[in-house]
Amino acid sequence: MFNLHHKSALVTGAGSGIGAAIAETFAAAGAKVFVADRDEKGGRAVAEKIGGQFVLLDVTREAECTEAAKLAGQVDILVNNAGIGHVGTLLTTQGEDLDRVYAVNVRGMFNCAKLFVPAMLEKGSGSVINLASIGGVVGVRDRFAYTTTKFAVVGMTKAMALDHSHTKVRFNCICPGRVETPFVQGVLKQYADPEKAHQDMSSTQLQGRMVRPDEVAAAALYLAADESAMVTGSTMMIDGGWSAGK
Repeated sequence: MFNLHHKSALVTGAGSGIGAAIAETFAAAGAKVFVADRDEKGGRAVAEKIGGQFVLLDVTREAECTEAAKLAGQVDILVNNAGIGHVGTLLTTQGEDLDRVYAVNVRGMFNCAKLFVPAMLEKGSGSVINLASIGGVVGVRDRFAYTTTKFAVVGMTKAMALDHSHTKVRFNCICPGRVETPFVQGVLKQYADPEKAHQDMSSTQLQGRMVRPDEVAAAALYLAADESAMVTGSTMMIDGGWSAGK
């Protein structure tokens, strides 16, 4: 098992779902974890559960990102996990919808990386893990704004990896397929036939089920650990084979 002993990590959007699973996995591997989320109740609950420290953070607010960086100090691992979605095509998506999704999914990652990466570069080591999506590699129907921003995340990750390839700071992204999070479970309840909707979402993955949050967290643990020292600029697919035939 990979270990993160003597390492510190800040995980955004860690109050639930994938972020919470990553925070828990990192803590179990020995890391000091800063649980960052704008959801104070959820974030504090995760921090208490894992013995981590809660950081109130809305990644779209530069001032809050600055305060989070001051509180956490120099971290070894930054997980840019905070993200939102939007259902709609080009024609049904409004400009403000695209701006809102972009502010979290792209600008939010930029805000955090801009503040935490300089200290990593100065130290000469670090791992930045950006959560993209299957929607950052292949098109997803009715997800115009979401897909646009997740393609940007993949590009941003590769650009950072190239720009800093001469250092020991690594930049990678994880592209999950559909993940069965509390958010997705809530969405399913809105369908007339939740069971059928669940089956439809699961069927997009060749293995016939949705991804579990802990499976994404396991990939993040590898990318955060020293054993992945030669991995940078990568796009790790955790999609049950969804992208295999694309």
